[in-house]
Amino acid sequence: MIEIDASMGEGGGQILRTALSLSLLTGVPVRLTRVRARRPRPGLRAQHLQAIKAAAAVGCAQVRGAELGSMEVSFAPDALNPGDYRFDIGTAGATSLVLQALFVPIAFAGAPSQLSLGGGTHVPWSPSFHYLEWQWLPWLRVAGFAADLALLRPGFYPRGGGLICARVEPAGTLAPLRLAERGRLLRVRGLAAVAALPLGIAERELGRIRERLAALRVPMDVHSCDLESVHRGNFVILAAEFESGRLCYASLGAIGKRAEAVADEAVQALLDGLSSGGAIDEYLADQLLLPLCFAPGASEFVSCRVTRHLLTNADVLRRFLPVSIQTDGTLGGPGTVHISGGARAAVVHRQGAAWPASRLAG
Repeated sequence: MIEIDASMGEGGGQILRTALSLSLLTGVPVRLTRVRARRPRPGLRAQHLQAIKAAAAVGCAQVRGAELGSMEVSFAPDALNPGDYRFDIGTAGATSLVLQALFVPIAFAGAPSQLSLGGGTHVPWSPSFHYLEWQWLPWLRVAGFAADLALLRPGFYPRGGGLICARVEPAGTLAPLRLAERGRLLRVRGLAAVAALPLGIAERELGRIRERLAALRVPMDVHSCDLESVHRGNFVILAAEFESGRLCYASLGAIGKRAEAVADEAVQALLDGLSSGGAIDEYLADQLLLPLCFAPGASEFVSCRVTRHLLTNADVLRRFLPVSIQTDGTLGGPGTVHISGGARAAVVHRQGAAWPASRLAG
């Protein structure tokens, strides 16, 4: 069993989710202590608990400590099974984070799987559905993973109530990603969306976006839309598309937050990313680590920022896998990430059966 102090580094829920993914992939049990110990509300929250329950269902795992507020969890998988799964967080907890915890293990399960996830689809501190659709999934497809996503119903903080579906195909031949130079800026893509709110809010956001990004002198493909939802919500997402890279940033509306402020938040994040020279945004850099560990050869990409989230995630990966992850750059500044992958040999499961007694871990 691998022991992890989950208060290390960034100390958030990503440590738990990455550990669950890796335990499913390698068959190695894991015990996490001091889960989110330094957070204002320490221990497991609803979305973390649902990630554990979902991983346990996929991996036929024995689990201890899966309770709200628990700061210690033990997880021992037995078999990795594809199938049709439905999970509901029951709050505005992020469906995207539960999906990312399951995605790579399900991709190695040997047959297609269907995941239906209820909860928040556009909530703070998490990748939104549109970020997954515009940024995360396209790069995973380039690396050789195959999946489709659908937004059936948006869900916003604090009510939730959203629903997304994902169909994940078995992973085929994977390939490393090399995004060291982003090349020329080709266009800016954008979306301002409202749900159960006047469309004029989104139109004001579009006006602000066009005004502030006009100096880039590139084509702008920006639109507004009205999403069907019983709960109110508003978001802006922007993507700068280069010859060999893409930056993607989003912002969320809130009660009392002016439309122009929502637009400004996303625009400023994009401008900061453009000035950094990075080929991908700092959020994608963190999210690519796990899948690229299973692509043979060397992956390399330049991130707009080296985050503590990225460094902590790399530490967890090294606990399980015989891979090399190196980061050049200082915390908070741009940096290049090097991954020597090929960890697929560590996936020693057999579909629908227990792992053999000999288990590989780095």
